[in-house]
Amino acid sequence: MNIEDHKKKKQIAILGSTGSIGTQALQVVEEHPDLYEVYALTANNRVESLIAQARKFQPEVVVIANEDKYAGLKEALNDMPVKVYAGMDALCQVVEAAPIDIVLTAMVGYAGLKPTMSAIRAGKAIALANKETLVVAGELVNELAQQYRTPILPVDSEHSAIFQCLVGEFGNPIEKLILTASGGPFRTCSMEELQTVTKVQALKHPNWEMGAKITVDSATMMNKGFEVIEAKWLFGVRPDQIEVVVHPQSVIHSMVQFGDGSVKAQLGMPDMRLPIQYAFSYPERISSSFERLDFSKCTSLTFEQPDMRRFRNLALAYEAMHRGGNMPCIVNAANEVVVDAFLKEGIAFLGMSDVIEKTMERASFIKNPVYEDYVATDVEARRIASEFVRSSCV
Repeated sequence: MNIEDHKKKKQIAILGSTGSIGTQALQVVEEHPDLYEVYALTANNRVESLIAQARKFQPEVVVIANEDKYAGLKEALNDMPVKVYAGMDALCQVVEAAPIDIVLTAMVGYAGLKPTMSAIRAGKAIALANKETLVVAGELVNELAQQYRTPILPVDSEHSAIFQCLVGEFGNPIEKLILTASGGPFRTCSMEELQTVTKVQALKHPNWEMGAKITVDSATMMNKGFEVIEAKWLFGVRPDQIEVVVHPQSVIHSMVQFGDGSVKAQLGMPDMRLPIQYAFSYPERISSSFERLDFSKCTSLTFEQPDMRRFRNLALAYEAMHRGGNMPCIVNAANEVVVDAFLKEGIAFLGMSDVIEKTMERASFIKNPVYEDYVATDVEARRIASEFVRSSCV
């Protein structure tokens, strides 16, 4: 390969490379070795997976967020010309590296906020898969992106769908964003059945392959609630302009209704590699070997309204969005605590919503938070939610 070819390749940093989004992003890179090159890979705890990825893709840098795993990682990659770092500060510094063109933020939860902000300040294009970044601090992140003229390209399938529907529509008034939801594995369950849902049942999503945390969020519909909040910040619309519709087939990934009443939809197979690739290649569409939608097999598309009585997390997310300030940050922190507890079988499925609601009532509300307020809110809300989980006062 000559130097010019090397320069043409987009250099990509993948934050959370060992997770579901990260591994699929590497498949996209692998499919287009002439267009993309991995500059940095990061993980939180999965050191063995990170070692295997580093050996295969040979990035310039790898970072393990858990500093206890650093020695093993460093030793395992001693024979390779790879720089090895550990800790959150290293993560935030790596995304600022000059050669990087795109930072894919595929970390799970609140942990994605700080490195995403660092990447924005460094002027890197953000391929955003970490929805909590905008849920927790959407206003702050948007202000930073405008200040540093940094593009934020959505990777969530729903937000990518809306983004694709809006291409070529600049200046045309948006009447409504319609986010589709699969409804998860318990769409047709009664309240009585939901009371006995187990971790094993919750981790069986009907359409998507995802990590444990986001799969549980999908089962409770908190994931959709977070997507509603994220859509508000990504597309600059009012809360009352965002609608959720349950679409069990997951073929239509979302829709936009315009001022003239016309509705545009984006369709495709439920494959996260498609929105990942679009974020990497935008504004171009490049070929792929991914499975195509076959309308001879896909003969029925159905829609229904979400039941916010059975799936209270969606209602709580809407409430947090309407209240604004640090309330979405409170909801996110409480949700991370209860999902972790549920995965450890320390709380019932329906009990998660109870804890989130009570944490919203007790945590300190700040109407106009700054970054330090978000950090303090996250700590306080986690403490309160943990107390509710331990005491079972739900």
